[in-house]
Amino acid sequence: MGAFRWFSLVIFIWLGCGPVHAERRVALVIGNSAYKSAAKLANPANDAVLVGGMLKKAGFDWIDTRTDLNASEMRKALREFGGRARDAEVAVIYYAGHGIELDGTNYLIPVDAALETDSDVLDETVGLDRALFAVEPAKQLRLIILDACRDNPFAKSMKRTVAARAIGRGLAKVEPTSPNTMIAFAAKAGSTASDGDSRNSPFATALVERLPTPGLDLRKAFGFVRDDVLKSTGYKQEPYVYGSLGGDDVPLVAARPVVTAPQASPQDAVRRDYELALQIGTREVWTAFLAEYPEGFYASLAKGQLNRIAAEETRAAAVEKARLAEEEKARLAADRAQKAEQDKAAAAAKAAEDARLAAEKAKQVEEAKAAAAEQRRKEAEAAVAKALADKAAAEKALADKIANEKTATEAAARNASAKTAQDGGDVKVAAVAPSSSQPSLSPQETAKAVQSELRRVGCMSAAADGDWKASSQRSLALFNKYAGTKLDAANASADALDAIKAKPGRVCPLVCDHGFRADGDACVKIACRAGYRVNDDNECEKVEDKKPAASREQSRARDAARKSEEAAPAKQQSSGQMICNQAGCRPVARGCRLVADTSAGIGNAAGINGRTREVCN
Repeated sequence: MGAFRWFSLVIFIWLGCGPVHAERRVALVIGNSAYKSAAKLANPANDAVLVGGMLKKAGFDWIDTRTDLNASEMRKALREFGGRARDAEVAVIYYAGHGIELDGTNYLIPVDAALETDSDVLDETVGLDRALFAVEPAKQLRLIILDACRDNPFAKSMKRTVAARAIGRGLAKVEPTSPNTMIAFAAKAGSTASDGDSRNSPFATALVERLPTPGLDLRKAFGFVRDDVLKSTGYKQEPYVYGSLGGDDVPLVAARPVVTAPQASPQDAVRRDYELALQIGTREVWTAFLAEYPEGFYASLAKGQLNRIAAEETRAAAVEKARLAEEEKARLAADRAQKAEQDKAAAAAKAAEDARLAAEKAKQVEEAKAAAAEQRRKEAEAAVAKALADKAAAEKALADKIANEKTATEAAARNASAKTAQDGGDVKVAAVAPSSSQPSLSPQETAKAVQSELRRVGCMSAAADGDWKASSQRSLALFNKYAGTKLDAANASADALDAIKAKPGRVCPLVCDHGFRADGDACVKIACRAGYRVNDDNECEKVEDKKPAASREQSRARDAARKSEEAAPAKQQSSGQMICNQAGCRPVARGCRLVADTSAGIGNAAGINGRTREVCN
């Protein structure tokens, strides 16, 4: 009976509503691992297969999964995908591999790129704008997911043709110009992502876990992805989302429809058939019910109803028998039957009455059992209804809590933005970054996280060991100096962690020793060509030949001789001998000579042993 009614209901809905056209969703998945001019990446090809399978399970109409594409193959795949996106409501592109940022523009690197110079980027790579152009025809949602923020080996090896040309670390921030467009980075702009230690990257693992949740808005789904990646990488990698969507929820997988008609549950069908049989209440109906449902709670109730009917039939038979006995008794009395026959008739009438009373009592017992069973049924159904109502209330309370937390997070972000604007600073807010989802850390974990962030922004060179000592305090003080913050350097706090994480790149300048110069995030030795050397200003200067300087003794002797000649009278001429005393040395005048003298206070003549004095004619 229940199956027949459900079949009729389905036919009615199908005839009344007509066909339903579902939205068309298409996806292009690319994973580049086997690079010819750089080391092979382990995860991108695996990540592409994993994400492609997730989109297939999510019900996408068309999925093209490609691995290890060269430049021409990538351009062809994007061109063909753009043609399919024109007939779709949702278009998704996932790319895993190397990417590079040049002068603020992002490029995806095919496996055949060599990138010997910075000018080769324009010829050998595919611009991110080309992917945005491919998804633009989609009518409802345009989504690009980039797991391409790895530490790029090409940026270190390529030669710069223009010194002022900037090659960034990671990818640059993107602001899409088309509405309903989102771009998700595996790591925020200016930072790099990790491949992890498993078959798939932490970012891809979190994507396939969170995105296909039915009815979950993409902004909240990427918020959960951010939390998962932060936790799995020790708070070293933070995914970011750029772009904007409208006010309505935009899930990747639509929520399961709410069933307003009676659900085709076996228990619901049994209950409805039981209530129908209860309205009719005949032995035939209950017998048919037990034939359809021979086991279970409602089968026991039906058996009780059959017992009640049987008791009623027994009672009715006893009443009829008693009536007949009474009529027989009256007939015998009327016919003046013998006393024995009257006594026999009276005994028969009494027995019939006793049987009637017994049947009446049995009927009451069965009716009480049936009423008790019916009461238990109603209580069970009330308990189920209450459990469903409690569940709905709990789900509503959870939804209200999530909405309140979202409102509080947005208000805190607006307040922080306003305060930073008053102080003349720059605030960067992720598209989905709910602070309330960050788990609480122990003091040592907090210290280690702060040290890791200080190393990232170039304010600390020591390892992140979780020991907050003097070197760590000096590093945080150095961050305060160059970032313009006033954090307490004596302790590693959550506020310090948030303030440092808000900086996308290096904060503290790179300081190199004499003879070295800064090259990106590393110090390299200054090499001068032949005939040049590094001067005190760390610049190459030409080496000049110089005559050997006179010794200190020779200079002192020349000075003494010059002073003696200037002190002697102009008319005196030197005899070639020198005489010295406590006042100094001078030449012996011509016409004078040195003789031995034993008096005190006269010094030794230069080159003559013993004490002498000057004697002139």
